[in-house]
Amino acid sequence: MENKEIKDGNNLSQFIWTIADELWGDFKHVDFARIILPLLLLRRVECVIEPTREAVLKKYNDEKESGIDLEMVLPHVSGFPFYNTSQYTLATLGSTNTQANLEDYVSKFSPNARKAFEGFDFINTINKLAKAKLLYRMVSAFADIDLHPNVVSDRVMSNAYEHLIQKFAATVNEKASEFMTPKDISRFVTKAVLSSDEEIFNNKGVIRTIYDPTCGIGGFLSDGIGQIKELSPTARIIPFGQELDPETHALALISMMIQGFDTENIKQGNTLSDDQLSDQKFHYGLANPPFGIKWEKAKEAVEAERESLGYSGRFGAGLPKISDGSMLFIQHLVSKMELPENGGGRIGIVLSGSPLFNGAAGSGESEIRRWLFENDLVEAIFALPTDLFFNTSIGTYVWLLSNKKEATRKDKVQLINLVDTWTPMRKSEGKKRRFISEEQINDILREYDSFTESEITKIFDTTDFGYRKITVERPLRVKMAFTRENVDALHHVKALDKVKTSEKEAFIDLFEGIVGKELMYDDLKSNLKTIDPAGDFGKPTASTIKALLKNFMVRDEASDAALDDKGHPIVDTELRDTENVPLKESIDDYFEREVLPHVPDAWIDKSKVDEKDGEAGIVGYEINFNRYFHKYQAPRSLHDIDMEMRGVEAEISELLDEVTENV
Repeated sequence: MENKEIKDGNNLSQFIWTIADELWGDFKHVDFARIILPLLLLRRVECVIEPTREAVLKKYNDEKESGIDLEMVLPHVSGFPFYNTSQYTLATLGSTNTQANLEDYVSKFSPNARKAFEGFDFINTINKLAKAKLLYRMVSAFADIDLHPNVVSDRVMSNAYEHLIQKFAATVNEKASEFMTPKDISRFVTKAVLSSDEEIFNNKGVIRTIYDPTCGIGGFLSDGIGQIKELSPTARIIPFGQELDPETHALALISMMIQGFDTENIKQGNTLSDDQLSDQKFHYGLANPPFGIKWEKAKEAVEAERESLGYSGRFGAGLPKISDGSMLFIQHLVSKMELPENGGGRIGIVLSGSPLFNGAAGSGESEIRRWLFENDLVEAIFALPTDLFFNTSIGTYVWLLSNKKEATRKDKVQLINLVDTWTPMRKSEGKKRRFISEEQINDILREYDSFTESEITKIFDTTDFGYRKITVERPLRVKMAFTRENVDALHHVKALDKVKTSEKEAFIDLFEGIVGKELMYDDLKSNLKTIDPAGDFGKPTASTIKALLKNFMVRDEASDAALDDKGHPIVDTELRDTENVPLKESIDDYFEREVLPHVPDAWIDKSKVDEKDGEAGIVGYEINFNRYFHKYQAPRSLHDIDMEMRGVEAEISELLDEVTENV
């Protein structure tokens, strides 16, 4: 196998594809990433600790019988939070006992590093490669490349991980790439989150925590760490994260270990149902949770937490539909914000469009939005261009949240429309055809910092997104039509099936006698209440009267409103409607202006009140982003359309003439 010097991402990708070619025939395409990734990580780790490997081994051999805790001592010798005490390296495994020697090598990593390889079930992979007689070829190939961070940067390695996962996942239509955040997006979001804290980093001794609840391979965390270091080389950064997928979690572990961070802070498990950092608060939260993913697996735990803890837990504001858990992650991240008295917290989260508007007033989604706005947590929302992500072309949004808003931003929300802010890629990566350049990111942040309305920026009060959903009722206006068809239809009225057959027949006989006549609704209702159709059945029940009335009703807007027993208009449920009244406006003023001129007999059902404030109408919140930035385009003139049509007709005529000539 030809070995090449690794200088950049292209060289590394070429090397990976050369390795992949060796696996064809013996392994399925879906298995390639699971084989190559742990070997790539193993060589990376080996290169990192190579300078101190001999010193670690000597210290281990000198002290292994002393009784001291070597797990405390050896990281200091290694210079990293991990180490290896095996006599082997990839280059010295040998061609005869390769499997046993490699298993020994992996087993003698420090526990935190072993945990990463266990996440890949690497021992099983070693066994499969040995059976296919490919193990020695694979380890020899990796042994010959230099993956030290001084040669291959963290960014190049991260790109290689993403490329490998994306390519091999796409071929089998899996969603393994769904957690990958393109570098331009993670950089933009991270810079936006950090932007208001730049002055803080001018101080010495700054300590900042950064957290990603769906950390994937740790891309957001690495970018956040890198950007904080750009702002302050002396700042102490403590990264935290949690990831559901074991193999992806392993990648994140190695990434954090190589950068010298404590991997005990990078947890594996379902963040929604098993928050393994439940007692922690963080200065910065960054996340790109999967779009439109069901949360039914976490349903029992989430509902139990909400029931037992309410607002003191994570999900007190409400629960979204089971089909999309995005808004659970918003609540989760808010619960993780550092308290304002300890410096406060800021969040950047990438979401699809549904959290902006899904759910009517009173729904879980609307109540979550209400909670966010009423607590003044939303600072800005950015609408991103389409075609920015590897596995989806849909429009996406970045929510910027904070519990330490500047005074000028109090009770305000800034919307920034970036749908036309993008740069075309020279070569597409999956569905990603566009990116946001560094220059564009800086322009966006200047737009955000200016906090001034422009063509792409709108500023709103938090209450501008709220409304009251009022129920508008209208009276029932009908006449009673005793036609042959209506009387015959009584044989099929289900409510009459509940009375005796003789009673039902008596009703039918009664109405047979008035076929062709007309009565008003109230007249028939009054008569039915006193009638005893056969003299021995007693008065009809309320349900029977209702069924009989419905059978003979014909809508008639000219008729008087039908009244109930108390003289109140009966509601015509088919004409029932709702209106969303802006929260800042009186529902009575709105109703008088917008409804009564069109339907003067309507009224507001004020018995339907909001559970929280007790006022008429159910409070809802939504963000109609497109409406705020809609640009009116005047329709084309009829003259222009007519001229275009004539041109098309002339072209068709010419084509037909050519066909006729050739026949």
